[in-house]
Order: sequence, then C-alpha cells, then structure tokens
Amino acid sequence: MIRVATACLMFAQPVLADEIWVTNEKDNTVSVISTETLEVVQTYETGERPRGITFSRDFSRAYICASDSNAVQVMDPATGKILHDLPSGADPEQFVLHPDDRHLYIANEDDAITTVVDTETRKVVAQIDVGIEPEGMAVSPDGRIAITTSETTNMAHWIDTETQQLFANTLVDSRPRHAEFVKDGAELWVSSEIGGTITVFDTETQAEKAKFGFEVQGVHPDRVQPVGFEFAEGDTHAFVALGPSNHVAVVNADTYEVEDYILVGRRVWHMAFNRDRTQLFTTNGVSGDVTVIDVAARKAVKSIKVGRFPWGAAFRPTE
Repeated sequence: MIRVATACLMFAQPVLADEIWVTNEKDNTVSVISTETLEVVQTYETGERPRGITFSRDFSRAYICASDSNAVQVMDPATGKILHDLPSGADPEQFVLHPDDRHLYIANEDDAITTVVDTETRKVVAQIDVGIEPEGMAVSPDGRIAITTSETTNMAHWIDTETQQLFANTLVDSRPRHAEFVKDGAELWVSSEIGGTITVFDTETQAEKAKFGFEVQGVHPDRVQPVGFEFAEGDTHAFVALGPSNHVAVVNADTYEVEDYILVGRRVWHMAFNRDRTQLFTTNGVSGDVTVIDVAARKAVKSIKVGRFPWGAAFRPTE
C-alpha cells in the first residue's frame, strides 16, 4: 500500500497556482503574479499605457484598456498573445463587462462619453454623453444599470442598459475615480479622490445614503486620496486604496466606520483579491510594486516588484 501511494504521488499532476494580473502604465506591459509563490511568473507586452483590466466570465480572454493606443485589447491569457483590438473610443480609462459576458461599458476620458462595445461583433453599439473626464465604471449585478463617474463634473451618471440612456445624475465630491455596486446591488459606492470621501447611494432611489472620509495619522489630509476599492467576502468590509497616503483603509460596510489603516507601497491605486479572499494585492504606482496584504491580520506581508507605474489588477483562476 505504501509503494502504491508513493507511486501515485510521483505521477500526480502539480497544482496550478492562480494568478493576479497587473497593468504597468509606463512599461506597456502586464505582470502576471502567482498567488502560490507570490512572484512574477510572466510579463506580456500590451499597447500604450495599459490601465483597466478584466476577464471574460470563463477567463479565456483578458480585456485591457490601452489608453494611449485608443483601444481595448483582447489577449489570450494562456499565451499572452494579443488576439485583436476592440473599438473603444478615445483614451479608454476604465471599463466594466456586463453580466451578459458580451458588452463592455468603457469610459472615454477625452471625449466625455461612455462607449458600449459588443465583444462578439467587435462593433460599437452605443455612445452615451456623460460628464467631463469620465473614469469610473460599474454595472449592477442584474445588469440593468451601468454607472460612469466623471472627474471634472463630479457626478455619477446612471445608465439604463436596455435603452443606453441616462436616467439620473448624482453629485459626489471632487474627482470621482471608482464605483462599485455592493450588497447584491442595493448600494452604489463612489470614491472621490480630491474630495477625500466615499459616497454611498441607495440604488433604488439614487438617493445619498452615507458619506465618510479618512484620517491617516501622520499624513496630511491632502494626501489622503481614495481611489480603488474592493469588498471582502459577504461585503462585510471594504478595502480602500488611499493613493499618495500610501495606506489602505479597512471600512465596516454596514456602519461606514473606518476600522483600520494598512501601510503599503507608494501611491496605491487599485487591488484584487486571491481566490478565497485571504490575500489582497495592491498596485503601488510610484514604488513600482505590488503589496500583498494578509486580510485576516490586516497587515502587509510582502512586496512584489513589477513594472513601472502599476495601475490595474485582476484575479484569474488557472483551474
């Protein structure tokens, strides 16, 4: 029995590690990090100034906003090969994939529009006028509502995805950068970088439900700039990247109270969880690295060097 077990172990297939993909703005590359070894295992070339990144539902395609190439690039994540470009409108910053796994909603900063692209036909199906310098994008879990945030107009724009028309505009604080639907779509959260706050809206009424800010000990308030954020399992807590303060805030998603601050790399932008959400990977633009956070301990455990000015991050399972 021992000999059989040993033989089985000898011929067992190795467990494939999951991956965190990170876009590097200045290098025009994507770094692929193994969640097992916490090291960069691949680097792939992209178009100019890659920023937003996401995957198709089955993770067989990576979508990358190549902002200065004015394109959304479609990559085969198994090989790193660019398969084709999608028409994206000028200067795509962030985007979101609709739950139908087919339509991309893309923020076009230079043109003050949101472009909707059919990823199968590779055609633009709508262009929606929004505020000045759109950046943040979100879509509700049921797919009925898309959100664009405009940095200069300081608004969240609510889009009916059936008609591709605006049906509401709601004010937030200065320079909104990121948006997420949470709690099964009941709430919309929007970060305001210069305003230093997050505004929470009731999705049903579009009414403001809460607003809160941040105070990092020893850091001037002007440097506390919330940008990207992600939610722990069950939407119990939000982890908020606070830009040049070099910290991530931990926020109770029910009380909207800040419970903790975690020191990470310089100018933290965005982040992505591993599979079971026990680790959080943050992109730190100025220091050119990714900080790995132990979620339970709420502390940084490793820094991983990537390319220059890492910006976006996305999780990819490999099995």
